[in-house]
Amino acid sequence: MTSRKLQFAIFGNTYQPKKSASMQKILACLSLRQAEVAIERKFYNFLTADQRIDVGSVKVFDGCDFEADFVISMGGDGTFLKAASMVGDKQIPILGVNMGRLGFLADIHAQDIEQTITALYEGDYSLEARSVIRVETDGIPLDGYHCALNDVAILKRDNASMITIHCTINGDYVATYQADGMVMSTPTGSTAYSLSNGGPIIVPGTHVFSLTAVAPHSLNVRPIVISEDSEIQLTVESRTHQYLVALDGRSEPLPDSTRLIMRKAPYRVRVIKRAGSKYFHTLREKMMWGADTRG
Repeated sequence: MTSRKLQFAIFGNTYQPKKSASMQKILACLSLRQAEVAIERKFYNFLTADQRIDVGSVKVFDGCDFEADFVISMGGDGTFLKAASMVGDKQIPILGVNMGRLGFLADIHAQDIEQTITALYEGDYSLEARSVIRVETDGIPLDGYHCALNDVAILKRDNASMITIHCTINGDYVATYQADGMVMSTPTGSTAYSLSNGGPIIVPGTHVFSLTAVAPHSLNVRPIVISEDSEIQLTVESRTHQYLVALDGRSEPLPDSTRLIMRKAPYRVRVIKRAGSKYFHTLREKMMWGADTRG
């Protein structure tokens, strides 16, 4: 248990107006404990100007310009991914509070906020260290943050024809894919875009990545699971001479003369889990395994 003043940095989804009551709960709970609170500027403006919430004497920060003992993400898994990109290699634990349906990352229900804050102060929680993919380019540099907690997707642009992706792993040629794209996923991201393209579900803490083609031309193409210590290199050919690279959904175009080099980042993202939290319970709930879908 800690009695010292703790610092909290809060990120939130600005498209969910129903969160005002939950935000007031969090602020009241932290104020009671005399915590130091900072709110990301866009979320702060949303709360104060749009929702007209009195947030009290909090600090405001931009982007990754903050320090904290804990980060709180209020929204869904998308908001959590944004918070993780701002935390970067700071090693600050992130708590995901879900304002809608239960998420894999944002897995704390809004009604459990007060108990969860108490648990943080009492040390009644665990930390999961999640692997991150880092992307480097041989050619045009990427803008902004170069890492992904969920996945990196290489995709065709607009309605263009399929792209050709040449893949090597640790210098060994693997295959040339004719497809709409390819997804390289961490275990964390294996239940996201990768899964929708037929990729495997990988339990967090398993030190592997997966490569899954998006709408491949050949039915023989299957996902590959590789060690997270591997180095993956991709070169792309496209009729439009451009393709998209998306890191956790943040996409930008690159010329097809740009080679991508992907490997494990030198840090992990620390995810806060409540005591007793069970991954397979969340998985069953999200995937509706065992649900009777008969009419």
